[in-house]
Amino acid sequence: MSSNPSAPARRALVTGASSGIGAAVVRRLRAEGWRVVAAARRADRLEALAAETGAEAYPLDITDDAAVAALAAHLEATGGLDAVVNNAGGALGQDRVEDGDVDGWRRMYELNVLGTLRVTQAVLPLLRASAEAAGPDGGSDVVVVTSTAAHGAYEGGAGYTAAKHAERMLSTTLRWEIAGEPVRVMEIAPGAVATEEFSLVRFDGDADRAAAVYEGYQPLLAEDVADAVAWTLTRPAHVNTDLMVIRPRAQAHNQKIARTGV
Repeated sequence: MSSNPSAPARRALVTGASSGIGAAVVRRLRAEGWRVVAAARRADRLEALAAETGAEAYPLDITDDAAVAALAAHLEATGGLDAVVNNAGGALGQDRVEDGDVDGWRRMYELNVLGTLRVTQAVLPLLRASAEAAGPDGGSDVVVVTSTAAHGAYEGGAGYTAAKHAERMLSTTLRWEIAGEPVRVMEIAPGAVATEEFSLVRFDGDADRAAAVYEGYQPLLAEDVADAVAWTLTRPAHVNTDLMVIRPRAQAHNQKIARTGV
């Protein structure tokens, strides 16, 4: 956001960066000249992404307090941080409320809500310091990738929608709490996105069931969401994209999709 052409490239942290939307965001930001720290649990995938893009690979479990604190210390020691893209998360199962898997619900809350909370708390001092150093024409950014599940309910989705609603409230409340500071808080809420793992993980490796989610229409791609993230981060410093909801053209709401040939 800085208007100073001699300023060093901005530095972003992307969580959940080993695949899907996170990896696409890393690629997009690197293509636009950002310095990127790509964080996720799977070190092998991160190393491959780093070799491809020039990003820094940082293995991280966002459910581990000590690991997140160590990440913040590393970022501070190696140049600070200008933006965080809280992308890590996911869905598990599609149980009805009456027989929902409590452990699965707990895991979704840990990943989608408490993980985002840990990371944001840890890096907020770095973002404030970056914004102060940038001067009146600069600032720093918190981006939270939620889901249209954060904005509506659907049968069989209470565990995931509950977690994503909570994540949305986290980002919205943070925006209110730090109003007046030069730190933007922005939410990107994608609808159906066809990635290699989201539905496969949700349905416990059932490839046929996962593929059926995207049959008969053109879902979003991870690159579409990365495009939205990059757009929000590159607006002038005074522009805050509070919320961007993006869906496939065929998807009117969470469970209404115009499919053909199915």
